[in-house]
Amino acid sequence: MSFADLGLIPELLRAVEEAGYTTPTPIQCQAIPVVLAGGDVMGGAQTGTGKTAGFTLPLLQRLAPHASTSTSPARHPVRALILAPTRELAMQVHESVQTYSKYVPLRSTCIYGGVDMNAQIAELRRGIEIVVATPGRLLDHVQQKTIQLGSVEFLILDEADRMLDMGFIPDIRRILTLLPGKRQSLLFSATFSEEIKKLADSMLRAPQLIEVARRNTVSETISHLVHPVSSHVKRELLADLLKGGVDGMGQALVFVSTKFGCARLARHLQKEGISADAIHGDKSQLERTAALEAFKNGTTRVLVATDVAARGLDVDDLPYVVNFELPSTPEDYVHRIGRTGRAGKSGAAVSLVAPEENYKLAAIEKLIKLKIPQKEIPGYSANTSVEELARFRLKHKRPSRPQPAADGFDFDRPYAPVATHGSALPTPSDKPAPSSPPAKKQGKSVLAVLLGGNGRH
Repeated sequence: MSFADLGLIPELLRAVEEAGYTTPTPIQCQAIPVVLAGGDVMGGAQTGTGKTAGFTLPLLQRLAPHASTSTSPARHPVRALILAPTRELAMQVHESVQTYSKYVPLRSTCIYGGVDMNAQIAELRRGIEIVVATPGRLLDHVQQKTIQLGSVEFLILDEADRMLDMGFIPDIRRILTLLPGKRQSLLFSATFSEEIKKLADSMLRAPQLIEVARRNTVSETISHLVHPVSSHVKRELLADLLKGGVDGMGQALVFVSTKFGCARLARHLQKEGISADAIHGDKSQLERTAALEAFKNGTTRVLVATDVAARGLDVDDLPYVVNFELPSTPEDYVHRIGRTGRAGKSGAAVSLVAPEENYKLAAIEKLIKLKIPQKEIPGYSANTSVEELARFRLKHKRPSRPQPAADGFDFDRPYAPVATHGSALPTPSDKPAPSSPPAKKQGKSVLAVLLGGNGRH
């Protein structure tokens, strides 16, 4: 099936072709005809399956009759509202809207918190048909009376499960009361819970359920591996895995649980000579955007992120996702690793698991119905102390030339975990990452080994 077979207008087909897409994904094949017919949709799909285009393309076609080149704001009322849980996801969705509306005279904008409202107010006053927004900032504009929602004909809720996790459901329910009762509504979510079903019942009318995979499952193109390790030496293990070989693990998105831990881990990796940056809620929107762009273009090799900041990140050909700390809820594991293995490409999900996190690992395995293989790295075990690691490093100095270590683990060999699902794991050559500066020669003292420098710190 082609996009033309889905009944899209020539203007959209031209934009899709120029974007480099030729064959629609399963969720696009199923969702686009339903939305074009005017039906409500409750869509479930793994991240990276193309669901954004699955609702953006038919939305643009439904709005095409209202397209106008007039400069009068009255000719451009808000007709479509797309809600996303985070700034990054909102910007990503808006980027798709702009890409596909290239040849349709419809105006769109993206409003989110963390930035000054004046520029957004000016944009809204000129007349906008499609608004992509985060719930909190949208309500700010409602309170300031800078946006009118009385003409909304289409409501789309993206990543509804994350809306629930972030406590946005009360805001969503308030927004629903501000919208016309007669409208077409779409709800998309990677996972479903009872609360999400209740929300769907309140906003959708006789929706068609579209699922392209079992609920709470992960892509079969992703391979999983656990490294048991003491929480005291996790940072050292991660640095070793990233620095192993010429290219090491390759480009990686690393997840942590807290904003403080996010910044701290990024600084540690930088001290180890690894190009790394952090993205979390305390950073300004400008800083977050710059960090993400540097990661996308390969300038930054490792991006350390919290769950809130990383939801919606879309990076082409990302080979590795690392769970430096396992998430509190097993569903978040599905969201995290969905950053890799996208669009049918292979990816690897690596988790560093301390003994106190074993109950979280068990919950994850139960959810995804998969026993994740475990591989212990020599020198790093579930009960290794900092002192024991220092002694191990002194005993097993890394050779100046690549050769197998006496204990059977070669730190100078590119990282290659065990494959699951029978899929091929990405190698550093899949997406070249900027080479890191050579590590400084380690001294003979335990202190120098621990500091990873020359001991003068």
